[in-house]
Amino acid sequence: QVQLVESGGGQVQPGGSLRLSCAASGINNLYVMGWYRQAPGKQRELVATITSDLRTNYADSVKGRFTISRDNAKNTVYLQLNSLKPEDTAVYYCNAKLLLRNYWGQGTQVTVSS
Repeated sequence: QVQLVESGGGQVQPGGSLRLSCAASGINNLYVMGWYRQAPGKQRELVATITSDLRTNYADSVKGRFTISRDNAKNTVYLQLNSLKPEDTAVYYCNAKLLLRNYWGQGTQVTVSS
C-alpha cells in the first residue's frame, strides 16, 4: 500500500520560511516526486519536481525561493520554502509518479499572513 505523509505546514509571516516533508512508503526511488499546491478557488498547480537522479524543475513563481530535495535512503522528499508571500498560501500536496502510477498525499496547509 502506497502512503505519502506530509508534515511541516503552518502559519508564517511574509518573508518567513517553512520546510515541508513527505515521507513515502510502498514505492521505490525511481518515482518522480513532486510538490503541488491548491489555493482556495483555484486549480491545483505544480510547485516543483525532482527525479530519482535529482534533476529538479520549478514553477516560475517559486524559482529562487523554494528548494526541493530528496533523501532516497529515507524515501523522503522535502520542500524548503523561503521568502514566503501571501500568495503562497495554499494546501501543499506531495505527489509520486512513475509511468501510469500516480499517488497523492493528504496535503498540508501553508498560510502566509501578518
